[in-house]
Amino acid sequence: MIVELAYGSGRLPVELPDGTTVISPQEVDGLPDEHTAFSEAVRGPIGGRPLKEIAGPHDTVAIVIADITRPCPSERLVPWILQELAHVPREHFVIVNGTGSHRPNTREELISMLGIEVVDTIRIVNHNAFDKSTLTRVGRTSYGADVWLNNEYLDATVKIVTGFIEPHFFAGFSGGPKGIVPGVAGIDTIMHLHNARMIGDPASTWGSLTPNPVQAEAREGVAFAPPDFLVNVSINSKRQITGVFAGNYLTAHEAGCRFVARHATRPVDGKFDIVVTTNSGYPLDQNLYQTVKGMSAASRIVKENGAIVVASECREGFPSHGNFRAILQMRENPTDLLRMIEDPSFSMFDQWEAQTQAIVARHARIYLYSSMPDDEVRQAMLEPIASVPETIRSLVAGIGETARVAALPEGPQTIPYVADPVLPGRP
Repeated sequence: MIVELAYGSGRLPVELPDGTTVISPQEVDGLPDEHTAFSEAVRGPIGGRPLKEIAGPHDTVAIVIADITRPCPSERLVPWILQELAHVPREHFVIVNGTGSHRPNTREELISMLGIEVVDTIRIVNHNAFDKSTLTRVGRTSYGADVWLNNEYLDATVKIVTGFIEPHFFAGFSGGPKGIVPGVAGIDTIMHLHNARMIGDPASTWGSLTPNPVQAEAREGVAFAPPDFLVNVSINSKRQITGVFAGNYLTAHEAGCRFVARHATRPVDGKFDIVVTTNSGYPLDQNLYQTVKGMSAASRIVKENGAIVVASECREGFPSHGNFRAILQMRENPTDLLRMIEDPSFSMFDQWEAQTQAIVARHARIYLYSSMPDDEVRQAMLEPIASVPETIRSLVAGIGETARVAALPEGPQTIPYVADPVLPGRP
């Protein structure tokens, strides 16, 4: 059977054994009129006043957007927001690119994300988590994090956060509070939110908002300087908008999460010997750091000592910024790497992604089909492969006719789980 995997900017057709269980989110049709749906959502918001009423001509408005690593349709959302707030002078707006701890985005990338008209007429700031001169401490969470937030965001009299909602491997879902913490938070705040204890907590997992310590701390941090309005969307594999959730940054986000969960959560009747996964294609599969999400999704349904085969383009490699590569090379195997990261004396930017990869790698062997050089893949404690079908055939031959194979063509857009035979449908 041929299965098309999300890979880079297109699809990768691969031949998999007949009988492979294909697990994908329910494909939802795009809204017939996205702009009308947006207008209806922001004029009849969930838990708040209409967007047009929250800002006047004398206000300054900060619009927080997701960075280039997220397929958020900001090129549609931001112009629609500006149109809805046309009574506010353009020079009163600032767009804060919520990079979190990621690299800044180039002008060319910002044009691809927002359109040239917005880039040329609205001031845009790349958030810099590492420059404390651009940040202000606003409080301390009950979990012990000092919360530092972007000054451009804090200084605005009206704060708007945008984003899209998808399953998230330790925050439950993306969007909502995550647009602010970690989106425009300082590195000290981000490090605490992603420390080994928080990431290693069993409640920090796919599809769970509560109880979830990562989500809880993000909410506490945002509460010190909450956005006045949220615009989150859900999208399908064609990047069409399938739902618009606007209003209060908690209640509107929760409504969106319920919508996404209904379509992304998929039961299976048992674990598999081999799971083929992706990282949902570009931009999510642009580097190995992001690809850990696809590995984590597959690990939910792979047997102990099974095999995870990942198809992820990784056009940016590790990536070049941050410490992800360096951390992976500090130890020779996943067990020692995890032991190092979980030591309370260890603290290093990007450790959370390495920690998650190590947890998955201790559970199953990981094979990677990508554009990365083989030696770099091996440096990441992964096995490079030249062909997904050939690798699958080899693995199946080693197991025998009883081998169970599954495929997650959309990778982390799907939340697979082993269904309880007594309570079917309960994740």
